[in-house]
Amino acid sequence: MNEVEQRAATAAARELWLGLDTGGTYTDAVLLEAGGRVLVSAKALTTREDLSVGLGGAIRAILAKLPDGFSRRDVSLVSVSTTLATNAVVERRFSPICSLLIGFDEAMVERSGLAAMRELSPLERIGGGHSAGGDELAALDVEALKAAVARHDARVEAYAISASFSVRNPAHELAARQLVRELTGKPVTCAHDLTSKLDAPRRALTAALNAQLTPQIRHLVDAVTAVLAAEKIDAPLMVVKGDGSLMRAAVALECPVETVLSGPAASVVGAGFLTGLADFLVSDMGGTTTDVAVVRAGRPVVNVEGALVGGWRTMVEAVDVHTHGLGGDSEVSLDRRGELKVGPRRAMSLSLLATQWPSTLAVLRTQAGFDRFPERAGQFVVRSREAAAAGTLSGAQLEMWNELGDEPVLASRLLNSRIARRTLDALADRGLVLFAAFTPSDAMHVLGLQADWNREAAELGALILAKEERNAKSLFQAASVEDLSRRVRERVVQRSGRVVLEAAMAQDPGIADLGRGYGLLGERLVNDTIAGRRFSALLDARLHLGLPLIAIGAPVGSYYPDVAERLGATLSIPPFADVCNAVGSVAGSVTQVVDVVVNQTSYKVYRVHDPAGHRDHDSIAAAVAHAREAATALARAAALRAGAAAPDVSLIELEKTARSGDEVYVAEVIVRATATGRPLAADGMGLQQSAP
Repeated sequence: MNEVEQRAATAAARELWLGLDTGGTYTDAVLLEAGGRVLVSAKALTTREDLSVGLGGAIRAILAKLPDGFSRRDVSLVSVSTTLATNAVVERRFSPICSLLIGFDEAMVERSGLAAMRELSPLERIGGGHSAGGDELAALDVEALKAAVARHDARVEAYAISASFSVRNPAHELAARQLVRELTGKPVTCAHDLTSKLDAPRRALTAALNAQLTPQIRHLVDAVTAVLAAEKIDAPLMVVKGDGSLMRAAVALECPVETVLSGPAASVVGAGFLTGLADFLVSDMGGTTTDVAVVRAGRPVVNVEGALVGGWRTMVEAVDVHTHGLGGDSEVSLDRRGELKVGPRRAMSLSLLATQWPSTLAVLRTQAGFDRFPERAGQFVVRSREAAAAGTLSGAQLEMWNELGDEPVLASRLLNSRIARRTLDALADRGLVLFAAFTPSDAMHVLGLQADWNREAAELGALILAKEERNAKSLFQAASVEDLSRRVRERVVQRSGRVVLEAAMAQDPGIADLGRGYGLLGERLVNDTIAGRRFSALLDARLHLGLPLIAIGAPVGSYYPDVAERLGATLSIPPFADVCNAVGSVAGSVTQVVDVVVNQTSYKVYRVHDPAGHRDHDSIAAAVAHAREAATALARAAALRAGAAAPDVSLIELEKTARSGDEVYVAEVIVRATATGRPLAADGMGLQQSAP
């Protein structure tokens, strides 16, 4: 073994992987021995207005915990999962783009859903396009393309180009991209680069979302890169895709839509890594949501229809996650009947608020002494970002924004009219302000099950809510803060149980095919199971999970032992469950899937739709052999570009037959190549090596 090989072997033995996750409340960091156990973890509050602050805090905290014998030079790989793309789609926080639709008619535009984006993101129909066989139907209208760019370039940041049947022949998309880049120098997304599936309108929507999300992912990548440079960590940076696999940060900047559902996907990968289980149901309870997914044979169940986010059905394959507005930071309030309600709106916990702004404690003490309360008593409003573009706010919104300032303000002070309520709700919907209110995390502080923040603030919030409940129900006496907190916990347990059951039923075709609802008897069985009640005095019936249940996320220890007991499930809350997303962000592999289609265009003429150019063969065997070769090469190249080291490629073939008279013939074959490999890691000495 020569000197370079010895150095590489030594470095591999000391290799560390740094995993990061930017969540709604916390940014998590973990250090793993390469391919092995988790060594240490750390957390810092997420700073949405400047991600580098929270990321820097988490990274510096983890470096302060480096085990003896290791240094930051041993970090050979960094990977991050994120909710940025998902949240941007849900909240409609998009950058202005222009969609160029080649060969589309008005019906296709309408079906794509892009018409709803026209105000912020204009679209132009351009002549051109191809047939299903890949033949040109009309020449690309270059002059119309130039005119469209001239009309819109001054007010857009990027372009999305989608052509009819571009997955069968991408020539017009490629030519348009080249021209737009020459004219503008701005980022351009081509629909055929994101998916090989038919359905031009949905491809166009996916391309538009991709173009609109580029600034959000660039913000994340720039923030991580800056912190790593400041901390002198020299290692490749990866980003988690929505299916749980990884890609280089440079590729993520080109395909940000593929990071939709990145956070939940990382949690699924992390759960499998931490437990070693191959078949399980995982529930990830964070501050804002609970995400539930099913894993079979070590692979998460993927939504083959494409990720559904913010009401839009994309063509991005992602983990089939069932998301519910239930988390440790869900707002606890009273419904119209005076009953306790948990979520779906996220709030800052009062115990955290008082920790960050101790002056709010005195205000809570004063309010807790009242017997009658104004609207939103015990609640505060906090700016969630340091700056807002004044040009994007209405006059009333800007006035309220300025009134807030840098300190929390009592919500009741702001709600002096219906207009003020609408204005405040509009700011909250845009993510510009955040309510601070009593949450399940506060209830856990009252019950002594959590001790991270200010317990007195939690108790005062519970007292205010208990008095409001007494008034709403005309009770003689308010409940104790402990009793109210126990009932909040019970509601979280029952809702969590329902979330888990619904996710399991959705993956069972025999139940899912029954349609919505379980009928009166089924609903009674579900309700009794999650409440831990006996179904009948004569019949012993309850629902049992058929898979182990893995619960991850900081709050789960307070709720999921009861959830699992009522569902008859084997429960696993693994070590480092509170940073499972960060573990999954770096424990995954690079995976790229490429489909090459063969179809019969005329009698015994078989066309291979290779992105390099379609090619005809006179036999199905010759065409499929060509498709295998092309798919293998394309998948391997895609995996290498995404950052894989020595990817392995597997092939499957999906065959469709048709009948002509008495003859059955092969009408289409899809050759699917999947290339998988660990990310290429650095050894800290300028070498590149394959991780084990």
